[in-house]
Amino acid sequence: MDNAINKKLLKLSADWIIWSAAFFIAFLLRFDLNFSAISSPVLQFGLVLSVAKLIVILLARGYDHSWRNTSFVDVFKLLMIGSFASFGLLLFSILNPTQVLIPLSIPVLELVVTTFAWIGLRAMVRFYLKYRMMTFSRGRHLKNILIVGAGESGVLMAKEMLKSSNANLRPVAFVDDDLSKVGNKMYGITVMGTIEKIPEVVLQKRVDEIVITMPSVSGSVIRRVVEFCNKTGKPYKIIPAIYDLLSGKVNINALREVAVEDLLRRNPVSLDKKEIKKYLKGKTILVTGAGGSIGSELVRQISRFDPKHLVLLGRGENSIFEMKRNLRNELSTISHSTKIADIRDYSTLEHIFKTEKPEVIFHAAAHKHVPLMEENPAQAILNNIIGTRNLVNLAVDYGVSYFVNISTDKAVNPTSVMGASKRISEQVVKWGALQANKGEIFVSVRFGNVLGSRGSVIPIFKDQIRSGGPVTVTHPDMIRYFMTIPEASQLVLQAAALKENGSIFVLDMGEPVNISDMAKDLIRLSGLEPEHDVKIEYTGIRPGEKMFEELLTAEEGTQMTKYDKVFVAKNGYAYDEKEFSVKLDELLTLALEGDETKIREKIYEMVPSFTGLAEEVD
Repeated sequence: MDNAINKKLLKLSADWIIWSAAFFIAFLLRFDLNFSAISSPVLQFGLVLSVAKLIVILLARGYDHSWRNTSFVDVFKLLMIGSFASFGLLLFSILNPTQVLIPLSIPVLELVVTTFAWIGLRAMVRFYLKYRMMTFSRGRHLKNILIVGAGESGVLMAKEMLKSSNANLRPVAFVDDDLSKVGNKMYGITVMGTIEKIPEVVLQKRVDEIVITMPSVSGSVIRRVVEFCNKTGKPYKIIPAIYDLLSGKVNINALREVAVEDLLRRNPVSLDKKEIKKYLKGKTILVTGAGGSIGSELVRQISRFDPKHLVLLGRGENSIFEMKRNLRNELSTISHSTKIADIRDYSTLEHIFKTEKPEVIFHAAAHKHVPLMEENPAQAILNNIIGTRNLVNLAVDYGVSYFVNISTDKAVNPTSVMGASKRISEQVVKWGALQANKGEIFVSVRFGNVLGSRGSVIPIFKDQIRSGGPVTVTHPDMIRYFMTIPEASQLVLQAAALKENGSIFVLDMGEPVNISDMAKDLIRLSGLEPEHDVKIEYTGIRPGEKMFEELLTAEEGTQMTKYDKVFVAKNGYAYDEKEFSVKLDELLTLALEGDETKIREKIYEMVPSFTGLAEEVD
């Protein structure tokens, strides 16, 4: 602390002395180094002026800026400070020509002397610190770093490495596919070629490690870079994608291992923050399933839109505890409460609605594992359907403004009880939309798998690789849609802003991904070779699983919305409201009785495209 204060005092004193001396130097330059030109009145005036300059420096707080990182913004600020004082001096010399004889050229000369001295001093300090770091680095082993990507992020990363003496990293070359950059130098480091040149540059510059600094390119580009990196046998790291670089700061601590998410990277979501803020700012917002992957990310995203109060509801205390611990920073300034509750418990939910009075609800609580729900169909009904009905009924009764239900592509032509339960839950939300008052919005948002969510395929594959294999894949041709958790959560917020009551929104999931190829990518990213180091074992399709998922039924189709990556299903559900309620009650009774056969028959009656019981019904 004392060291920091001493540095500020030193910088303040240096700027003040230079600025004060510049007035007298200007006189000497004007009168050909004739010291007699600095008369007693001029000397007295200069001393008074120096006091005024000290006050200006204190008010401008220029001493707070780092000299070793002086930028054009800092130089511009210095020019503004100097110009302000020179203009005042010029005005004085014009209005008071008889009191102290100050030629009109003095303010201009003073500004030139001051500016050159200030900038020169900072340049010397910067050069000295860099030279000292380079001298200090001699004799120590520094890793030679090849930076892939000579854009803004790559240049900033090179700068960080050069100034961070403790990192022991020395950038020796760039590569970039932008041919206009090839041959150019940044911080004295040459762009030595395109991405294809990675193996050649690694040998030529004796590279120890490769750093990928391309946060906004597509996954196909990252996949190509990784292929060339693998040919070198050198370790490689990456800076996070745009979703993770919200602060816009690039630093060495942000470097991490390349993950499969990077290989599947999609273009970043462009959010209409103004519209999202309209329905979230100043509102009490309830998130169910807040401890889950999507729920916790929704909490993180919502917290950035100034809600009045957040109600975090979850059934598992451990998941809620971990979520609050992980989101400590995001929740530190936001009013929030935690509710451990089961959405099947109507009375507890009603108490929460009475006390918390939620205005917006994001419903992410659900049983989601297909094989488990095939074994426990009654629980899928009670949680995914009846739990949703409880929330919808209470939302209607308590005048909730927005109800957003998180659905899944498995709800389309469902082959599983889980998928069928989510399809019926969409119908429940549609029923709520029909009961809602004018201006109240009840919608569902349907999307596919999210990368890295709990119990999803990637964490399972990683565990299997760490154990030495085999990596188990159900079928070599199985494909799935994937998106990242932040992208899915952001698009959910965006879809709700469309205010189309009763709609089912479908998110653009991009290109489907072959699960077997994904397993091979993960093995390679672990530094191993598929089939040679880690075997892949095909176990067969499990009950309720599909070879590929669909985002729409054949009769639905989509129409575009004003937001990229958000579509709306054109054809909604057509059913009798009273009959639907009766069928829900019958389904509840069957679930409570635990009759699995009759449960599946009732599901088929409510969702004719359900194929989990097609043979028996026929």
